[in-house]
Amino acid sequence: MTDLDLPALGLGTSANDDFEECAETVKTALETGYRHVDTAQMYDNEAAVGEGIRRADVPREEVVVATKVHPDNLAYEDAKRTARESLERLGLDTVDLLYVHWPISAYDPEETLRAMDELHGEGLCDHVGLSNFTPDLLDEARAILDAPVAAHQVECHPLFPQTELREYAVEHGHSLVGYSPLGRGEALDDPLFTEIAEKHDTSTAAVCLAWAFAQEALVPIPKATGDHVRANFEAQELELDREDLDRIAEYDVRERVIDPDDAAWNR
Repeated sequence: MTDLDLPALGLGTSANDDFEECAETVKTALETGYRHVDTAQMYDNEAAVGEGIRRADVPREEVVVATKVHPDNLAYEDAKRTARESLERLGLDTVDLLYVHWPISAYDPEETLRAMDELHGEGLCDHVGLSNFTPDLLDEARAILDAPVAAHQVECHPLFPQTELREYAVEHGHSLVGYSPLGRGEALDDPLFTEIAEKHDTSTAAVCLAWAFAQEALVPIPKATGDHVRANFEAQELELDREDLDRIAEYDVRERVIDPDDAAWNR
């Protein structure tokens, strides 16, 4: 079990590598009400995310800041060094949540997770997370880590609901953080979600997020800019009824939109 209580909605920042746009998006999101911001070494925007946090009229202690160690940096020494570099770019003394981004490339369970434990023990991260792990790899990591697994981040949306990993998260007391919760846009034109959106006089994006909010332990982190930042936040007001949720659960269209063999462009 973990004591990390993630807000129901987070801000994803993948592919937002324009410094000013990213900083202003983070600022806007925090002042809108978001309290969870997700970045990664891979996204090349940690400095902009940190600037957005500083610009926002929101106390730092209210914000859960998460970043991830690049798969190429997961050797013991590299993980420790680059985690400190991430803190420097973010302009922070500690991050609330530090993930192993993918269990590939330089990932070695014993060495990588020892580095994560030490970073946690040194106070450079308050919580340890994993991303894109299978249940077997989660079991292995949990057996090695001294720190509890506070969150597991994966692609998750109504077209790829990750039922097994959601159940695993509930069983083991951590959050399942869902990236690409709109299916990279694939769900937005889907006839089922269009029909449910029309029923509630809302958008298909709001339907996808409302589905996520209805799932135990699931925390969506949609990437957004401009007006979508507020629209996604306001989706928390939508509550799908049992008929809607049953129809989505029984839907026979299931597709992953992130190719696990193309992890280098994880979004």
